[in-house]
Amino acid sequence: MARLIHLNGAPGVGKSTLAERYVAEHPGVLCCDVDRLRCLVGGWADDFAGTGAIIRPVTLAMIRAHLDGGRDVVLPQLLADEGERARFRSTAVDGGHTYVHVLLQAPPGVAGDRFSRRPAGDQLNAVIGAQVARDGGGARIDELDRRLAGSARSAGDVVVVEAGADVDATYLALVAALG
Repeated sequence: MARLIHLNGAPGVGKSTLAERYVAEHPGVLCCDVDRLRCLVGGWADDFAGTGAIIRPVTLAMIRAHLDGGRDVVLPQLLADEGERARFRSTAVDGGHTYVHVLLQAPPGVAGDRFSRRPAGDQLNAVIGAQVARDGGGARIDELDRRLAGSARSAGDVVVVEAGADVDATYLALVAALG
């Protein structure tokens, strides 16, 4: 049975980094990075949220097609809204596949520090960075992390992986949690 492995967490916690490594070490697994897919839609940098609404149905169809082909998908995406997370979960479950919700949690300040060190030359990082800065910067990242932790406790279907400063140790913990 194919799995949708949803890596959830605050900006900078390591979702994309871990997804890319997982895919590199697991042939046939698709890394479905919604933020990278937004970049394929004209005007995405001017209307980041709007292009998210445009690309979301495409993303869901891509995930479903890959799962239906019997292959896993890794989704590195912050989803703080339970309704939005439910849409991704049902895409997998309604097709007879497994949904694995992994919450990556870092100690306070770690995700914000990582986020601030993202490469400045990447336009996607610049757009997301500007949005996070407008929303409160590192304090907003820590607040999102706390909110996700609370949501995870109430959801009950989440695997929590501690995302400390050592990326290799975090990756090994992720692989172990996935079995």
